Amino acid sequence: MLKGKVAIVTGSTSGIGLGVARELAKLRADIMLNGFGEASEIEAIRSGIEREHGVRVLYDGADMSKEDAVRGLIATAVDKFGRLDILVNNAGIQFTAPVEEFPTAKWNAILAINLSAAFHGIAAAVPQMKKQRWGRIINIASTHGLVASTHKAAYVAAKHGLIGLTKVVGLETAGSGVTCNAVCPGWVRTPLVDKQIDDIAAQRGINQAEAARTLLAEKQPSLEFVSPEQLGGTVAFLCSSAADQITGTAISVDGGWTAQ
Repeated sequence: MLKGKVAIVTGSTSGIGLGVARELAKLRADIMLNGFGEASEIEAIRSGIEREHGVRVLYDGADMSKEDAVRGLIATAVDKFGRLDILVNNAGIQFTAPVEEFPTAKWNAILAINLSAAFHGIAAAVPQMKKQRWGRIINIASTHGLVASTHKAAYVAAKHGLIGLTKVVGLETAGSGVTCNAVCPGWVRTPLVDKQIDDIAAQRGINQAEAARTLLAEKQPSLEFVSPEQLGGTVAFLCSSAADQITGTAISVDGGWTAQ
């Protein structure tokens, strides 16, 4: 379905981003990976996807907290592959604290990576996509882009902002062949969520399995984690012709969280 297309997935060396990158590669898109990690592990991921799916896979370690690096990532992909069709803004970090105790440095870092990076990537990618008359921008937001939770001032603010940005870009690119949408996952078993499970286990003196159930029961009626593969499938759908008229919207993949 995506043969000949080129996709950048930020924060794609693990978790949701890696799941999305694998799904797009399965549909024969060439991939630009991005993220942190051990060089040997990243190379194993890169070469593994390339070998398994018969597509070109490159890696760029651009720091998503830096404007020039984000815009440079877009330019590098266009230079190396000759085009850019899909941009998945997935890179994100988390920190929790009451608002009156929230460190300014953490606020700035979360806003930079979770929101500003998407802005810079989109601003750099849109001219290329418009020139091609086809493009898909998919922002991995969160249920926290639609509703709030305590102690997550920066994350919730950034994800709400990301959905606002999605709407604006959807309007500005309407009719150009480019679409922009947000995917809003509920709880996904990623390193960020594992840390929250660890905290619950420590606070309540319970094991990991009980802590995971506690986390899910509080918010997610399905009592099951969303998988990176399911999110990859949602992104793939948004890249399909069936989604040509879906733009400027947010799709929840959250086990019923926001239906409550």
